[in-house]
Amino acid sequence: MAIPSSFAEFLGNPSTVESLRAAIAAGRLPHSMIVAGPRGAGKYTLALMLTMALQCEQQPREIAPDGRPLANFCGVCRNCTRIAESAELEQKVEEAVAAREDMRETDKKDTRVLVQTHPDVLILPPDPPQLLIKLGQVRTLIGRSQRMPSEAPAKVFIITTASFMKEAANSLLKVLEEPPTYAHILILAENLGELLPTIRSRCAIVRLGALPAEEIETLLTRLRPESNKTERALLARLSEGAVGRALGFNLAEYVAARADALIIMRGAVQTGDHSSLFRMTETYRAGAEGQAKTTALLRALASVLEDVLLLQGGSPERIRNTDIREELRRFSESIDFAWLEEAVRGLDAVQSGMRRNLLRSLSLDAFAAELGVAGRL
Repeated sequence: MAIPSSFAEFLGNPSTVESLRAAIAAGRLPHSMIVAGPRGAGKYTLALMLTMALQCEQQPREIAPDGRPLANFCGVCRNCTRIAESAELEQKVEEAVAAREDMRETDKKDTRVLVQTHPDVLILPPDPPQLLIKLGQVRTLIGRSQRMPSEAPAKVFIITTASFMKEAANSLLKVLEEPPTYAHILILAENLGELLPTIRSRCAIVRLGALPAEEIETLLTRLRPESNKTERALLARLSEGAVGRALGFNLAEYVAARADALIIMRGAVQTGDHSSLFRMTETYRAGAEGQAKTTALLRALASVLEDVLLLQGGSPERIRNTDIREELRRFSESIDFAWLEEAVRGLDAVQSGMRRNLLRSLSLDAFAAELGVAGRL
């Protein structure tokens, strides 16, 4: 992921971004802030851009139409370039995890995953394998927040998820309520409900809204010219208003996963024949590749089930899988709400089994068989 060269290149939510830039220019950016929005809305990219604007050695300014000064960043000074190195977050996390694996066993359990490419900017990603913000990470944040910045105007801490261990969330409350005047803590959240009310009450909340599908299609016409009109329309729907997700969406991978999801649906609802299902689930083996395939399958199945529910609820204009509209309509006429409830509970059970390392192919087979029984009741 490359950081845009200026705020003008950030896609979507211009009024929100302008307000944040004005707050930085006026020295009034909240010290404790939640940036909320759907996956792919650009929360992490915006957080890094705001951090660069805070820390930039050049401190460039622009003037808004209403006369307010707006902060920007040069992108080339030593502070900007080092902060921008954190843009490839997944790669940095993999490097941190690999470094932890090389430690002695006695040191591993006390070592938390952190990303730091600038001495005054610390990034807290979810710590594998549970993928939660853990107590050790928050303790590091608290400890470092007590020290003055060494090379930049401020200390910035970016917490990239709203998923906390309970002890970690409670430990964060004091520093959120009374952060040092030189510190800014940004929490990125897809779902505000994951955060404790006591955390939300201590933070300013900034929301990045979803863009209309038509606007996403227009952007894709310019930014992904190799795609055709049908693909752009489908991407715009599947991205749920998030530009970043639309641009990075692997449509071929999704369509393949959805084809397997439809095999489960057809076997459960229409034929009762699971032979195709068993042949398909045999390919969902152990290992990282099997886990990725299973995750993609479950997401595609959830998307299909949601579309069926929208059709049953009389909202056909909101479905996402527009290219299989007719098959979705047939599903909606064949099943009832109780079956959909059972399907959602089954999805949760498969996901829970994945976290416990249960055999994926057997979990999927059992899930599909249970749906078939529910469909015949």
